[in-house]
Amino acid sequence: MSLVALIAMTAGCSTIFGGISDETLDQNETYDDLRDRDADVVISIDGSDGLLESNSFRAVYDLNDTDELSLYRSSFYREEALDIEAVRYWYPNGTEVTGSNLSVDQGRSSTTIRVPDGNGSVAFRGEADSKTFQLPAFVSGSYEVLLPEGHRTDNFFFGNVNPNGYERETIDDREHLYWEENDRAISIRFFLSRDIPLFAGLVGVATLIGGTGIAYYYRRVKQLQKQREEMGLDVELEDDSDGGPPPGMP
Repeated sequence: MSLVALIAMTAGCSTIFGGISDETLDQNETYDDLRDRDADVVISIDGSDGLLESNSFRAVYDLNDTDELSLYRSSFYREEALDIEAVRYWYPNGTEVTGSNLSVDQGRSSTTIRVPDGNGSVAFRGEADSKTFQLPAFVSGSYEVLLPEGHRTDNFFFGNVNPNGYERETIDDREHLYWEENDRAISIRFFLSRDIPLFAGLVGVATLIGGTGIAYYYRRVKQLQKQREEMGLDVELEDDSDGGPPPGMP
């Protein structure tokens, strides 16, 4: 292998596993609305502007004597590093610093944030799917999750929340989920509330079309049966035998 190729491969690995750029860590974001809430961990799933775009989420963690967070997502095969941006840290006295002033390392299986004081708070932004949200519990404590505006989890067929033991409340058309104490991964499936009447309408139309088709088929079979009877094709011969043996038999 040539020296040039070796350098190129080494540079590529450094780019993939060497961390997150300062520009990404210092992107603009607002977290005041989440920091004002009472839970130890507050997560807001924010809807995207485009139909084909994924949602994003913002999360604020009160560290409670924790000076390191290891952030990841669990897939079927392994744990993968969580991609984060717009990182902020607040000292216990409220002083704010941006992510480039912290130690943030991203490897293959996790993204690690180390902070100078474990009693402060840290926040970051990440990507979320359009109708589901899953995230491990990186710290123990009380949790609050805010769904995108107009979305709900309270339909048995379209919504689901894990773990159990939560409270649900809707404020200003946003559903809030609360856990007084949680140390397990959160998994949420949600839906746009206005889609339920639309779905019910589609089911009704499909049922009407199906019923009309069945009724037409039934009438058509009856018509064909009547025509065959009129043509004498379905006339049954009466059995006038006395139950004796077949002809030729004694």
